[in-house]
Amino acid sequence: MEDHVAQEFTGKVALVTGAGSGIGRAIALGLAAGGAAVVVADLHPDTAGAVVDTITGTGGRAIAVTGDVSRPADVAAAVDAAVGTYGALHLAVNNAGITGPTGAPADIDIDAYHRVIAVNLDSVFYGLKYQVPAMLAAGGGAIVNTSSVLGLVGTPAALPYVTAKHGVVGMTRAAAAAYARHGIRVNSIHPGYIDTPLLAEMPRRHYDALTTLHPIGRLGTAEEVAELAVFLLSDRASYITGSQHVVDGGYTAV
Repeated sequence: MEDHVAQEFTGKVALVTGAGSGIGRAIALGLAAGGAAVVVADLHPDTAGAVVDTITGTGGRAIAVTGDVSRPADVAAAVDAAVGTYGALHLAVNNAGITGPTGAPADIDIDAYHRVIAVNLDSVFYGLKYQVPAMLAAGGGAIVNTSSVLGLVGTPAALPYVTAKHGVVGMTRAAAAAYARHGIRVNSIHPGYIDTPLLAEMPRRHYDALTTLHPIGRLGTAEEVAELAVFLLSDRASYITGSQHVVDGGYTAV
């Protein structure tokens, strides 16, 4: 990677939710490697702290913030931590999410449905609500919202998740249109099934079944998703806003 690209986020402050593990962790590490100061927000203080230790251990700047993204006050507090610690907010990734209940739509528990919507969709609105004013004060910025391939297509057994992730698409488009002239870009990313330690522990036949859904012949990695998110946050993507970006090994192509 060329030096000017490797440090393209120098002087920038980034906030990543769900950054304690998986895709969020990989994005936080990628932004820090590019020179950004990173607010690592997660529900779990231990995992958030471990990511901060990794970043600071290699000379980067990062702080951990613990909170529940389904609570507006916690989302606001994460933005306040970014501005209070580093003086501004330029970049944000609304990534935190849960899988939620599965089964026939008529059998889904109502409270479980509302929990998925709160964590996977409402939290993105809270992020936009509090991140945008901070970015306007900083002179502009970029936001990436993590949706899913299931934000573009349906599946019969995951109605709450599919509904929330489709909602992220509409929210992204509306926010992008609202703030494009104000120097804030907003895009969504749509990962396929990503290889994690949790998936590795499932029965081999289930793992193989997930793999066959992807024409590329394997599951993705968190780092591959992070490459896309980091690009969209960079000035290299300066003309990209309001759009959906798939990283799914061909899942949605068939």
